[in-house]
Amino acid sequence: MASETSANTGDATGGTVRVDSWIWSVRLVKSRSMGAAACKGGHVRVNGERVKPAYGVKPGDEVRLRQAGGRERVVIVKRVIRKRVGAPVAVECYVDHSPPPPPREAVAPAGIRDRGAGRPTKRDRRELERLRGNPR
Repeated sequence: MASETSANTGDATGGTVRVDSWIWSVRLVKSRSMGAAACKGGHVRVNGERVKPAYGVKPGDEVRLRQAGGRERVVIVKRVIRKRVGAPVAVECYVDHSPPPPPREAVAPAGIRDRGAGRPTKRDRRELERLRGNPR
């Protein structure tokens, strides 16, 4: 049964797997091309170093992935896999050391106007920019 499980997941026991493929297969990004783009943009670090998409990860490596919204995922590789698997299996492939996400109340949507309120005045626009953190 163990060999059947490893065959289904594309388990690369003892080897290395491309970092863009691994973060896609354990469901940290939605597509492999998004994983490659994150690597090219400098959003992926393995053991503290920025890496290219073809960098090989192995068990024991620390992978840091900066996601949209400023959230950072910090995972330790437990098992390397090549193929995308279901969420319950994917969670078994890494240990998550990510900081907890901010509470939803803290991330209040800034600058939502009432429907039909019309175009914002210059004063309204400046207040919205100040709320968003763009003081001019």
